[in-house]
Amino acid sequence: MINPFDRPDGTYLVLVNAESQYSLWPEPNPVPAGWSVAHGPAGRDDCLAFVETIWTDMRPASLARAMAADSGALR
Repeated sequence: MINPFDRPDGTYLVLVNAESQYSLWPEPNPVPAGWSVAHGPAGRDDCLAFVETIWTDMRPASLARAMAADSGALR
């Protein structure tokens, strides 16, 4: 049996959480608490392309905000 997260012919959603972190999620599975749909349903390649385009800063949102605040304090 193929892992539903690895099916090249599967239909996926792109999920996002409050920290602006993204995840591919097999469409038939229920969306877990704390996550919402950002893209899809679509094929795996389309979802991966979306993630590569939109998720350019891998830091959790809270860390990015803290670092921005710290850099402002140094000026």
